[in-house]
Amino acid sequence: MAYQFILMEKANGIATMTLNRPEKLNALNMPMMDEMRAAFQDAVADEDVRLLVITGAGRGFCSGADTGGQAERAAMRAAGQRISKNRHDQVMPVPVSVDLHKIEKPTIAAVNGVAAGLGLSLVLACDMAIATDTAKFGALWVRRGLIPDGGATYFLPKLVGKVKSLEMMLTGDIVDAKEAERIGLVSRVVTADKLMPTVNELAGKIARGPAVALEITKRAVYKGMDSNLDSAVDFELWGQHVCYLTEDHKEAIAAFQGKRDPVFKGR
Repeated sequence: MAYQFILMEKANGIATMTLNRPEKLNALNMPMMDEMRAAFQDAVADEDVRLLVITGAGRGFCSGADTGGQAERAAMRAAGQRISKNRHDQVMPVPVSVDLHKIEKPTIAAVNGVAAGLGLSLVLACDMAIATDTAKFGALWVRRGLIPDGGATYFLPKLVGKVKSLEMMLTGDIVDAKEAERIGLVSRVVTADKLMPTVNELAGKIARGPAVALEITKRAVYKGMDSNLDSAVDFELWGQHVCYLTEDHKEAIAAFQGKRDPVFKGR
């Protein structure tokens, strides 16, 4: 599929999506988000893809939603239309960050610059994040008179805790890369020239692993975060049973006995 607003590359089990509106700091418009969803589906369906990396072109990761959507809402008010506060009166599309989070394959955000608003939600929706030392993060919705979206009110407190997440959301203050690493928003901070090599090294290490076990491990972690211990253990037992039946598990045992590295095939 040909894309206008994103780039998609696949190599060595890694699918790399690059948001490609650098002149807008990769702000998300509706056509761009439609392309992202199509690319997510493609990555999920491709058995050769073990992991998805998402990054941005130019000097920004993603500056959030394109302001054109806000202009449309303002035009509705100017035309005398009221927007109901009752959520049951609204039919809203699922945010693209939620689609990203629901991908069962591992995901890594390579944060090359500003990640604000919905761009921050994209980072939060990924399983791991590595940033450049010039990256900046902002829960800027409050500056626009809005509440956070894209799942940010769900993701951010789980990642950095209630106190810090509320501070970010209620002030709209910018968090630099060093602070982002300190609070656990990203796992590593590197210089710009080392970002993609570092991400690709991590992605490659994961992509060489047993695909079934990788996906079930991811599901188990998120299920455990949202459930009690007994439910989490039940899921682990099910997942372990599934993995015991895979060719990759048999290969791992054979490799151990043969004192060699395993070669996983994702089956």
